[in-house]
Amino acid sequence: MHIETIGRGPPLALIHGWAMHSGLFAPLVERLASHCTLHLIDLPGHGHARTDARALDPVALAGELVDAVPDAVWLGWSLGGQFALHAALDHPTRVRGVVLVASSPRFVRDEGWPHGVSPTLFKDFGEALERDFRGTLEGFLALEALGSNEAQEELRNLRAQAFARGEPAPRALLEGLALLDRFDVRARLPQLAVPSLWISGRRDRVVPAGAMPAAAALAPNGRSVVIGDAGHAPFLAGADTVAREIAAFMDHVHTRA
Repeated sequence: MHIETIGRGPPLALIHGWAMHSGLFAPLVERLASHCTLHLIDLPGHGHARTDARALDPVALAGELVDAVPDAVWLGWSLGGQFALHAALDHPTRVRGVVLVASSPRFVRDEGWPHGVSPTLFKDFGEALERDFRGTLEGFLALEALGSNEAQEELRNLRAQAFARGEPAPRALLEGLALLDRFDVRARLPQLAVPSLWISGRRDRVVPAGAMPAAAALAPNGRSVVIGDAGHAPFLAGADTVAREIAAFMDHVHTRA
């Protein structure tokens, strides 16, 4: 994996979403670098780590990540939330807190969880990816931007960033879609031993807005923040609000400690 470190203050590690890389967090870096030491991570097969052929295994990689960035708050966006949650759930004494941005303990809708997407969505994207790599990525970017009050500008940002560090590895993208399809840690959230902040966009088309408040209610020390005009990447259209919430959470975590 690739880890870039910027800023000063208590450590905050950031993990990107599917098909992306840590460069997309530039709006948060700009606003938080004077408040936190930011550790920006590119997962295997993505960004500067696109030649890293290791499997996208949240359990195994979370152990490596907490070794590389100890005693940090972990932030995960979308797919990245799976790695952040496993860091917090599996290594609670080595993690200060966890921030989930447009992420969920369960991405797919089922009988007991109405806050997910269609059970076929990620499978359909996987099949489409094998037929039309670029076109499918473009379609997913459009889905991520959909619903935002600044959807066109957000889509331009996503498109500009998506391939700025080279194309992600097709193998990693298929593994990521499989993770999004099967991930489910709802039963473990009541045992989450560290504070958690769940930031969602009310107009998100990938993680329905109800998922984050429902997840926060399952966690013993969880708090939900819903940003009204945002979609799946609230740190783009709502960067000021998201950065303020993260900074306040960092202060809370370190005051609590």
